[in-house]
Amino acid sequence: MFQEDGKVTVSIRQLHPHFVGEVEGIDLRQPLATADVDAIDEGMDRYAVLIFHDQNITDEQQLAFTRNFGEIEHAVGNSITASQGRRLGTEMADLSNLAQRDQIFQRDDRRRLFDLANRLWHSDSSFRVVPAKYSLLSARAVPAHGGNTEFADMRAAYDALDDRTRAEVADLVCEHSLMYSRGLLGFTEFTEEERKTFTPVRQRLVRTHPVTGRKSLFLASHAGGIVDWPMSEARSYLRDLSEHATQPEFVHVHQWRLHDLVIWDNRQTMHRVRRFDDVNEVRDMRRTTLIGDGPTAEQTPG
Repeated sequence: MFQEDGKVTVSIRQLHPHFVGEVEGIDLRQPLATADVDAIDEGMDRYAVLIFHDQNITDEQQLAFTRNFGEIEHAVGNSITASQGRRLGTEMADLSNLAQRDQIFQRDDRRRLFDLANRLWHSDSSFRVVPAKYSLLSARAVPAHGGNTEFADMRAAYDALDDRTRAEVADLVCEHSLMYSRGLLGFTEFTEEERKTFTPVRQRLVRTHPVTGRKSLFLASHAGGIVDWPMSEARSYLRDLSEHATQPEFVHVHQWRLHDLVIWDNRQTMHRVRRFDDVNEVRDMRRTTLIGDGPTAEQTPG
């Protein structure tokens, strides 16, 4: 709970032993006071995931709310949807199962098959040189069954490592690409332009939060290699770490309600969406994303 001049402005109730807070006392359709912005930032540092219920906001209101916390990342280079086929502007990532004219994707639509990898554990934009800070996802239409989002606390997962493993992961650098995560589901056919767009980038495996100083594992299904390791060994090791980090004790399941807005810190969490009947039911989710603090690792020359 946070106060300004003795007056409570935002109330946060913890939902999981390690993380996740449910926020009350704020209307995201309205401009935020500085105290509210600070309270939410402090809540993110502590809980890593914040849930706001009953926020029936427009795209413009979501964008305005997002800008309180940093610079918005443009959703370019994160999909195979051509620019002329977008439903939304580039300041929003379209996480729906809808094509440009709001029709549901057919089962064999290439865009749908690409997006199925969102059902794997990941951190948003870890495939960019500068990975994302916060993601803010607004539920505009939710299916009757399924489509939950699971979050895993990468801080708690790091804390639970034994001393030997902590020493082993301390200086490791991984290679991340959308081609790796999609390849796990058999999506391997990319155009030359897409392969160039999805060129692997390097990310440290252990990150330190700039405010709290807490360390966390920076894992994702986008991670397909470890620098200077044989690929098979690297992928086996990363799979072991991911299995450790996504044990039930580190995971919270969010069951979406219409007009929920959820913020998560990609520096401290992983997440995945769960299966739903996406060829018959609409799930319209709109994400704004904040550019992160900077690169986590040096990139390859050239």
